[in-house]
Amino acid sequence: MNRRDFISASLATSTVPFIVKKNPIEDKKIRLGFIGVGLRGRTHLQQVMYRPDVEVTAICDIDKNSITEANKIIQKFNKPIPVAYTKGERDFENMVKRDDLDGVVIATPWEWHVPMAIAAMKAGKYAGVEVSATVTLQESWDLVDTFEQTGSHCMILENVCYRRDIMAVLNMVRKGMFGEMLYGHCGYQHDLRFVKLNDGKSAYGKGVEFGEKGFSEARWRTQHSIDRNGDLYPTHGLGPVAHWMDINYGNQFLYLTSMATKARGMHNYIVDNGGENHPNAKVKFKLGDIVTTTIQCANGENIVIIHDTSSPRPYSLGFRAQGTKGIWMNDGNQIYIEGTSKKHDTWEPFADYAKQYDHPLWKRFEQDAVNAGHGGMDFFVIRAFIESIKRKVAPPIDVYDAAAWSAISPLSELSIARGSSSVEIPDFTRGKWRNRKRTFGLNDDY
Repeated sequence: MNRRDFISASLATSTVPFIVKKNPIEDKKIRLGFIGVGLRGRTHLQQVMYRPDVEVTAICDIDKNSITEANKIIQKFNKPIPVAYTKGERDFENMVKRDDLDGVVIATPWEWHVPMAIAAMKAGKYAGVEVSATVTLQESWDLVDTFEQTGSHCMILENVCYRRDIMAVLNMVRKGMFGEMLYGHCGYQHDLRFVKLNDGKSAYGKGVEFGEKGFSEARWRTQHSIDRNGDLYPTHGLGPVAHWMDINYGNQFLYLTSMATKARGMHNYIVDNGGENHPNAKVKFKLGDIVTTTIQCANGENIVIIHDTSSPRPYSLGFRAQGTKGIWMNDGNQIYIEGTSKKHDTWEPFADYAKQYDHPLWKRFEQDAVNAGHGGMDFFVIRAFIESIKRKVAPPIDVYDAAAWSAISPLSELSIARGSSSVEIPDFTRGKWRNRKRTFGLNDDY
């Protein structure tokens, strides 16, 4: 038997194993840097440690204790200690110039997000920015302009877009289960009084200190509640709803109106926990306890966003998806689909629908997400950033999403300042939204 006949016969009888070609994308390694390795940055850092295809070559933080804690995580996984940049607030500019970086994860106070992202993008790196991506309207334009000038991508790391029930609802929306979409309700309803005020020693400890005397987010986040009145944190709710409504992908935000209640929660918390004579009892908080924003969309849908972080209340993002054929509500985890639900005008538990319409991403990576924070969401969002870099493509949540979702914050401030008047929402895509194709949650890839 000659060699050709021998190989053919062997293959036919399966005596020679079938050789599977490796996927070059899966094998490709990327190099990441981290700007900000405080509590949130270290969450992302730990998630990256599980990946054999990622090397962390540099980290940056002005708090040397954060660098120490980050290195402990890296040592735990027996990975090489990265170069640390700690020499002042602008040392990140030196870090992003490194040749051994493909992408940069930014988890710092809000006001630093855009300067750091722009520096990374101008250096030719992918920028992954924590939420919200921008603080001012001009910053949203700056992010978009930098991308269009450099071609360097920016992804807003909005993890709630990957929440399991949210992705199941997205799957149902795209399969037409709700009919034509009409309305989305969402928000950030989270008692943060013990986050914005603490004892200066622990992130979630008792105490009523902030600023220089505070710890972690209390050092910077609380000042926003003193200086600003608007929806300061819109993207956790708005991001998922924007995907349901195809915002920036055949649909667009047009305008919004916002209103705020009086401010009472933060002051009362200080008095209750620090006493009437505590110096911080004299601080005037500008942020209303509950801020309500309504958005009109180009295709006729409405979106309502609630910001509520200074009130004693259970946590809820208050999601609601409603179309011409049915409705799903996060609170109560209930659903009604006309013609499908068993009883007319009666809510059903969402559990069976969640299982039936579980998104392919979750079906594929459920076990991989076990070690991730926020119920597994953090696994998916950082994975999407990494896979986009490996493929050299735009991330599934891109710079236009980052700009539009984050811009709701300053625009809501403007509406309130103008007596809840209507404020136009800019088209950051400059008209491209009409023909842009969906990129998020299309399959089980990323």
